[in-house]
Amino acid sequence: MNAKTLTRMDLSEAVFREVGLSRNESAQLVESVLGHISDALVRGEQVKISSFGTFSVRDKAARVGRNPKTGEEVPIHPRRVLTFRPSHLMKERVAAGNRD
Repeated sequence: MNAKTLTRMDLSEAVFREVGLSRNESAQLVESVLGHISDALVRGEQVKISSFGTFSVRDKAARVGRNPKTGEEVPIHPRRVLTFRPSHLMKERVAAGNRD
């Protein structure tokens, strides 16, 4: 499996090549889009990107966990977690890539 990581710079470079904006404008566009997505998630909104997937925030209640090594009970505090659910098109595309 390829160990490459897609970065903000990679996204900016792709926008630069595909759209034709300057490198600086491309970087600003990527930052703006990611900022809008982040802000919406912080507000608790769902972010749905067609043919890609849905990001949402879930509130998890407090519960009692257990240290698997010692068996000691440990309180787990309530928290908000980010979830991502890929679209069926994305799932199919990723699965098709696994067949190569």
